[in-house]
Amino acid sequence: MGATTNVKIWPAIVATIVATAALRTTPLHAQDRPRARELGVSPGILPPGPLNAITDVPGVLVGQVTVIEADSVRTGITAILPHAGNLFLQRVPAAIVVGNGFGKLLGSTQVNELGELETPILLTCTLCVWKAADAMVEWMLGHPGMDKVRSINPVVGETNDGYELNVAIRSRPITSVQVRQALTSARAGPVEEGSVGAGTGTRAFEWKGGIGTSSRKVPASVGDYTVGVLVQTNFGGVLQIMGAPVGRELGRKLSSNVTRSNADGSIMMVVATDAPLSDRNLKRLASRALMGLARTGSVAGNGSGDYVISFSTALQVRRTRDAQRMTTTEMGNTEQLSALYEAVFKATTMSGKGGTVEAIPIDRVREILARYGIRPR
Repeated sequence: MGATTNVKIWPAIVATIVATAALRTTPLHAQDRPRARELGVSPGILPPGPLNAITDVPGVLVGQVTVIEADSVRTGITAILPHAGNLFLQRVPAAIVVGNGFGKLLGSTQVNELGELETPILLTCTLCVWKAADAMVEWMLGHPGMDKVRSINPVVGETNDGYELNVAIRSRPITSVQVRQALTSARAGPVEEGSVGAGTGTRAFEWKGGIGTSSRKVPASVGDYTVGVLVQTNFGGVLQIMGAPVGRELGRKLSSNVTRSNADGSIMMVVATDAPLSDRNLKRLASRALMGLARTGSVAGNGSGDYVISFSTALQVRRTRDAQRMTTTEMGNTEQLSALYEAVFKATTMSGKGGTVEAIPIDRVREILARYGIRPR
């Protein structure tokens, strides 16, 4: 698959670093900083979808709630819904791949055992996982047709933002109302990136991280499908952009952060497609995202939880609860899969009680990229 493998996950990760929303005393907005493609960061040969976002995949909805309190809380919730119906009754095939398991991904064992999602996916901060799960279960139990349900497998992922920005993480600073708001506000259309939702307090490669998203279209000759990704970045390494050693040029080293190893942290990657894939092939698709992560300069350090959740929105593979027979029609192991595999910077400075996390300097990045032959097309 060559150099274009995983072009989907890679720009989404870079997008959160080069372009995440800012929050100082006066909030700035992600629109004030460019998306990665505006800097010439457009790896591979596949075109993005209309929004270059996970919501380019038909059916996918995203809702986000940002939680900021005084100078000690910078966190939030991001909700990803594969479709607008009741996911418990109309499940989607899914798989989870673990790159490094130092994290709290609630619900992962059942997803991989049964090969399906029965709830939305929530992303939040480390100590808020269980509160988010409890609130989502309560929300789902209140839906029509759920009056006799006695088991739900909530899927909730996290990264640890409890350092400079979310120093009050021990207070577990989210509420059930905020979780419900993230779920009920989920919509198709543009996805806000940067310091928003579950990315509000995160950092990556020693700069401000956050929520990033991207998509790629597979040609009609191999299915005319879309692959979309959303990432919550909070990990380390030495940043590379399309081979350009941006982190090194900006003076970053693996050992330069005395507060915590900048190879630690975590990343949650959510991959969606409308290709009719089985859970087995969704697992194969998810594994390619880890290759894309490595291309950014991540080394999956000891304290880094690196996870990929993948699912298909295709009606042909949707599963009805308690169905006695599977009547799905899924894609076989053909070369169409290779096209999907091939398809796999929004942050400014933020301050909190624990300190300030600087945004990556865009002008310097432009200069470095140009020096290495990477310019806007």
